[in-house]
Amino acid sequence: MKWTFENAKIKGRIILTDSLHEDISLLKDKTLYKFIWVSSGEVELDIDHQQIILKEGQLVPLSHLHHLEFVRVEGVCYTLMFNSNFYCIHGNDHEVSCNGLLFHGSSHVLTFVLSEEERRKIDTLTGIMQEEFQSSDHLQDEMLRVLLKRFIILCTRIAEDRQGVVRENSFQFETIRKFHVLVDTYFKEKKQVQEYADMLNKSPKTLANILSSYHQPSAIRIIHNRIQAEAERLLLYTTKSSKEIAQMLGFEDQATFSRFFKNATGLSTTEYRRQYKKETV
Repeated sequence: MKWTFENAKIKGRIILTDSLHEDISLLKDKTLYKFIWVSSGEVELDIDHQQIILKEGQLVPLSHLHHLEFVRVEGVCYTLMFNSNFYCIHGNDHEVSCNGLLFHGSSHVLTFVLSEEERRKIDTLTGIMQEEFQSSDHLQDEMLRVLLKRFIILCTRIAEDRQGVVRENSFQFETIRKFHVLVDTYFKEKKQVQEYADMLNKSPKTLANILSSYHQPSAIRIIHNRIQAEAERLLLYTTKSSKEIAQMLGFEDQATFSRFFKNATGLSTTEYRRQYKKETV
């Protein structure tokens, strides 16, 4: 089954489906944010060349940047997808606070084991969505947007709960979320921790302490992971040369980029492309 709504004027799309693995055009659409969850059985996914097995009651959010392939489907899984024209998580960050938490450009993805109550809430929300997809009046667009917003907020709460966020430390966690957003925005131009600490009005030491308190990677590792993820995507899914990629990612020359990539992956850009590119054809 597939339920879909499109606003032709703004080119906004929202889709709910239980057969994404069979829909090549949707899989190839690089504009869609995704929530994937398994209602029964298990599903094996390839996300940016990482093998992830989702079992019954597990959910994963993916940004439009992640390269997704279904390796194995032995059960029932649902996917809720939308593009920025339908709901802009950047412009509406004050409403849902998910940017940098549920969605970011790193190849590291979050997976959640849902409680029975959380599964019930998701089933209820998506059930109402299915009914609304079948409406055809002038309020359908806004109703689906409101339901999507509720879905995102629910997943944001789940993510914060798993990270141990409570009212007393929510301000610190907000700093981490904003740091991820800044890295996503500026990683091509800014590669030093000090630059991000300045934008957050924190010292590098304070930022390090906040990240450590939530068992996050170091600030420089988060920056490097984001650069590495983009480099790998460009190597695998484009035909751009290493020199072009180095320029796109803001490295002063190809040699500096090549050293960075070899240190990060253990492979040269040529070796990486030769080893993994054939798997994506």
